Amino acid sequence: MSTFSIGVSALSTAQAGLLTTEHNISNVNTAGFHRQEIVQSTNIPQYTGIGFLGQGVHVDTVKRIYSQMLDGQLMQAQTQSSQLESYYAQIKQLDNMLADPSAGVSPALQEFFNGVHDVATSPASIPSRQAMLSGAQTMVARFQAINQRFTEIRDGVNSEVRSSVGVVNSYAQQIANLNQQIGIAQGAAGSQQPANDLLDQRDQLIGELNKIIKVSTVKQNDGSLNVFIGNGQTLVLGAQSFTMGAAPSLEDPERLDVGVSYGGSTILLPKGSLTGGTLGGLLAFRDETLDSAQNALGRTAIGLAQTFNDQHRLGMDLQGQPGGYFFNVTGSTGVSGQNAVPYAKVVPNTNNNAASGNPTVTLSNVASVTTSDYRLSYSAAGYSLTRLSDNASLFSGAALPQTADGLSIVAPGVVTAGDSWLLQPTRNGARDIGVAISDTAKIAAAAPIMTSATLGNIGSGTISAGSVNLPPPPNANLLDNVRIAFIDATHFSVTDNTTSTVLAASVVYNPVSGATLTYNGWTTQLNGTPATGDTFIVGTNAGGVSDNRNSLLLAGLQTQNTLAGGTTTYQGAYSQLVSFVGNKTREVEVTAKAQTNLVSQTQQAQQAMSGVNLDEEAANLMRYQQAYQAAGKMLQISTSLFDVLLGLGK
Repeated sequence: MSTFSIGVSALSTAQAGLLTTEHNISNVNTAGFHRQEIVQSTNIPQYTGIGFLGQGVHVDTVKRIYSQMLDGQLMQAQTQSSQLESYYAQIKQLDNMLADPSAGVSPALQEFFNGVHDVATSPASIPSRQAMLSGAQTMVARFQAINQRFTEIRDGVNSEVRSSVGVVNSYAQQIANLNQQIGIAQGAAGSQQPANDLLDQRDQLIGELNKIIKVSTVKQNDGSLNVFIGNGQTLVLGAQSFTMGAAPSLEDPERLDVGVSYGGSTILLPKGSLTGGTLGGLLAFRDETLDSAQNALGRTAIGLAQTFNDQHRLGMDLQGQPGGYFFNVTGSTGVSGQNAVPYAKVVPNTNNNAASGNPTVTLSNVASVTTSDYRLSYSAAGYSLTRLSDNASLFSGAALPQTADGLSIVAPGVVTAGDSWLLQPTRNGARDIGVAISDTAKIAAAAPIMTSATLGNIGSGTISAGSVNLPPPPNANLLDNVRIAFIDATHFSVTDNTTSTVLAASVVYNPVSGATLTYNGWTTQLNGTPATGDTFIVGTNAGGVSDNRNSLLLAGLQTQNTLAGGTTTYQGAYSQLVSFVGNKTREVEVTAKAQTNLVSQTQQAQQAMSGVNLDEEAANLMRYQQAYQAAGKMLQISTSLFDVLLGLGK
């Protein structure tokens, strides 16, 4: 090889270095760009009698400075960060709403019971009764407003799921197109030279996709990348992309599930299989926080309404009538709120259930009701019930009716093996609660019964004011006139004068311990030492306008542990909801900040290797410039030598 050839090879190599350096500098701010450098090698030397003489240089390839490990770590950190940021943006809305000291349920609940206490203090006062009704209406409106906000947030999640799915499909199509372009470009090169800029574009798209949903990739021999999501579902296969879709859940049509379409059919992905990215954050927020929080709000509303109704119906209003329902709780079946127990929402599985009926599910014991949803399924072995919050099996292979977690479940009329139903006992509780009365006279502040000792009694016996156990109609004889007569000092009889029925002919009485009597749905206590012939009467509380016995019991409900298995009050149940959301918000916030720092650190490490350093590139410019100038000098010298040789021939 001549000196000309060596000089040209040096010139070409220096020019390639200059071009690569300039390319790096021009893309210093291009997202996803990886720094490039030339890889050069010496040409094969020529053997001569004096040894091997060098034959110059050539460029093997233009290498992309890329670390699969660092880029993989960055993608993992980014997808987790995006999930936490998405989760935090949603849960912060709940936290701000529930914890607001003026807009939450707590002040409205306190205002309502202030009104109840006012009625207990002045049971005949119409203003006090009106204040109690107004407080109830305000509290109900607060429950409904907060539940409406839950619904709006749920609708917003569904909307963002649809939007995210659309963006995922767009990225998947672009990645598939780049796979094709990379295959063509690298195949056309013959020597399989890397299409660096196209590779950067594809990696950038995969990184953006990874921020929406966590992905994994597998490199193929032709340079294409297959992209997978979830539990290994294929999103991109070479130059082919598959379409994700959002469709109503087969189990709960009010929520959107995500699936992938293969061959014209869409396969919905299992719950919890999609993690990472903003989409994973949305789904995790809905599954982990939104559902249980709305259920907890509904449980508080239903528990308050049901227990308050139970006690209110044990009283008597200003018109001398038994107390009715103070609150309405309408079941999902559309049954009127004037029921002894509320109904759970029952959602049939749209995929499995054919023409089967739905079970009837009532909240028979609100104290035992949880904030979980349930899945009831039927097989040839019988019915099975699973609590979804912890996947605990409450019964399996059983016949209905059954009772579990405060729910009474009655079998549907028509059922087929494979049928299943989603049970949501408290989901709509805060939406459906309402005030059942508008007339202040209907407030049952008094007790419907009255006890008295006959004026002619000569003993020291006493009878308590009595209390009502169950309201009518289970105790249709509640208001009957009942006479308790002492046969002697240690025996008494009980007679229902209204029906002329002897309820007890002779009951042993101990003057030391007294006696507890329970008849016709009421309970009273005898004490002291009655004399033979002494009598006591239990009957209707006629004209009990100023009686506050039932209103005192209603007011006492505020501090009674009536919910969560009898472990907490109404206020306590709501406080648990506020605490749950608040603690989860703080947890996600702290974790998100830590993850953001991790992304920053990982990005710095990745950029330290693959990013463009302008100082380094400036030095490279000077280095390649000098090499280019030196190569040019080589050609100049070669030309002079050639001219000398030509001159020798003249």
